[in-house]
Amino acid sequence: MINKVQSADQIKITYSIFSRTISIKSLKRYSLTGKAEKNLERLLRTTNASNEDILNILNKNYDIPLPIASKLLYSEIGSVVLSRLSKIIHPPNARDEITGKLALRSSVIKGIDMGEGKINIIRFFESYPTKTVILNVRALSKILNKVESINELLKFFTDSPLNKIKDS
Repeated sequence: MINKVQSADQIKITYSIFSRTISIKSLKRYSLTGKAEKNLERLLRTTNASNEDILNILNKNYDIPLPIASKLLYSEIGSVVLSRLSKIIHPPNARDEITGKLALRSSVIKGIDMGEGKINIIRFFESYPTKTVILNVRALSKILNKVESINELLKFFTDSPLNKIKDS
C-alpha cells in the first residue's frame, strides 16, 4: 500500500513558550477575500501591518521556473538559504537542520509545480510535507532586525540567490 503524501493543514506560530495555530484554509480564504476569521484577525492585528500590506505579501507570486528553482535549491547558495529558513520554518519536532531543509525544498518545488512556475506564500504552505508547519517568530524576528521589511526579506531569500544562479 502506498501512503499518500500529506500537505500542511495548519501553521503553528511559536514565540518562546507561547503558540497559536491557524489553519491554512483560513489563511487562504483571507488572502482571497480580505476577510479574516476571529483567530486569524487577532493574530494579524499583532503584526501592526496594514491589511493591504499583508494581502500583498500573501498573494505576491514569484515567477521561478522549476529547473532554475531546483538548481538553486541544490546549490551551495540554496543550501545556505534553506539553512537560514529552516530555523524559522520547520516540521514539528524536527531535531536537525537537514529535516527542515528537506521539507522546505519539497515545499518550494511542489508549490512551484502547483502554481505552474509561480509560487506564493499560500502555495508554499499548502505544499509543505507535514500536517503542521512551525513558524518560529523569535527566529524570524532576528532576521527581520537585519532586514527592513518583509518584502525585502522575501527579495533577500528569492532574488539574490536566483540572480546568481541565472548568471552562472
